[in-house]
Order: sequence, then C-alpha cells, then structure tokens
Amino acid sequence: MDVTINGCRLNVELHGPEDGPVLIAHHGGGGIGSLEEPRTAFGPFADRFRLVVFDARGCGRSEGVPPYSHEQWAADVDGLREWLGAEQVVVAGGSYGGFIALEYAVRYPDRVSAVVLRDTSPDGSNLELAFENARNQDRVEIPWEDFTRYWTGKIHDDEDLKARWAEMIPLYDKEYDPEKSAAAVEAGFYRHEAHNWCFVHNWPAYDLKDALPAVTAPTLVTVGRHDWVTPVSSSETIARLMPNAELVVFENSGHSPQVEEAELWRATVRSFLDRVVPAGVRA
Repeated sequence: MDVTINGCRLNVELHGPEDGPVLIAHHGGGGIGSLEEPRTAFGPFADRFRLVVFDARGCGRSEGVPPYSHEQWAADVDGLREWLGAEQVVVAGGSYGGFIALEYAVRYPDRVSAVVLRDTSPDGSNLELAFENARNQDRVEIPWEDFTRYWTGKIHDDEDLKARWAEMIPLYDKEYDPEKSAAAVEAGFYRHEAHNWCFVHNWPAYDLKDALPAVTAPTLVTVGRHDWVTPVSSSETIARLMPNAELVVFENSGHSPQVEEAELWRATVRSFLDRVVPAGVRA
C-alpha cells in the first residue's frame, strides 16, 4: 500500500496480527535495497508480530523525495510508528538498514522496545577494512576505478549502479553461486540518487559510537563470520558499546546469515524476541 509519511509516498506492507507487538524492519542497501529482503527475513515472525516492511524514500517503489539522510530515514521510521499508533516498536535492520536501526534507537530511545541488527557497523570505519578485504580476495577481479566510484557516491545513473553491483555481488556470500547472484542482480531495484547521497552526504559524518552506550533497549547483534564489508569487528564494537546487547556470530555465512544460515538465524532471532518481547504484549 502507499502511505504518505513526512511528505513522501512510501511503499509499505503490513503482515501479522493487528494487535501484535510492532516490528519495523528496514532494508539494507541505500539505493539498491527494497522491502523484499526484510519481508523474507522477518516474515516468519508475523505469526505473532505486526510486521512492517517498506521501501525507504528514494528506494524500491517509494517516491524519491530528498533528503536521503540517516536523520530523515529514521524520522520516516518514527512516522510509520506513529501512523500505526504504537507506543514502542522493535526496530530491525541489516547492512545499511542497520545504520538506520541504530540511528533510530539513538534518536528515539523511548520508542524502542528492542533492536535486531544484522551485519552492520556503528561508524564508517568498516569501509577501510572492506577495501582491504577486497584487495586480498581472489574470487573475482575488481575493477578498482568503478569499485571506488561506487563507494564514494559517483554513480552516473541507475544502469551504472546495477552494473557496479553485479561486479561486487560475488564477494557477499561465503560460498559464491554465480546463478543465484545473477538472479539477485536482475531482481533488484536501482536508485542511484539515494545511493550517491549515502556516500557523499551521510558517510563522512556517520559515527554513533559515543551515543550507543545510552541505548538501553535489549539488542541482538548478528553477523556472518566471513562478512567482507561489515566485518565481525564492527559488530563486536556495537555489542561492546551497547549495555544490553548480545552478539551472535554465524560461522558459515558471509554478509547474509539470514539467507546463508536461514534456519539458525531465525531460531536465534525468535529466541531473543521471545525473551525480550513476551507474547501478548503490544509494544
């Protein structure tokens, strides 16, 4: 459905019981992500949660109304919470969506009952490690000029974004499946304006480390052992700084344990949610 939040039309889906505790899951990939990813990952929890998945402004099928800042994207999450009439929500996000989940928890701490993170970082330092990991791998030949353009927000158009993503996607899973990766590229959404905004405007100032100790909501931090772009060390930093955080490392995954070890990842998330958000309690 289309819902106008903060002056922008967002593509939103609701799943699960209307009286269940609300879980808002933010997709990853600023400019290349969409609600399909969190719908698949968190869909099983719609048996008792009111699951909200949506395309962020400038992404997927939603309207492109700048700014595409972390502050604005977090404000849109809160706008959805208010639209739903929920006092508190579980906020979740993976990869770039994890940045927004953390941003939301920092900016709206009284509205957060719990946080679920997957393969993300508390600041921009992971990119230095990602470049090092990309240089040290032998899975695929990296066209460095294009690689650097991607990570510095110098993408020309949507087709350029798609082509650059196709070059990098072999790095993301522990075990590379060319057919699966090619299908994922074709199924994706590509919005280069939002992507460029992420790395031109957002990235230089992204650092939540000093704010994280004040976030007291129970937090689950998950990460794949072989994640090249948001390595385990980034998740360890989050778990160390947040007072009620617990870290789970998935030994047979790269950047997407919710796919690569789906059954174990879902069981881990469900165990956490059952402990911190009891059944029958509307957040």
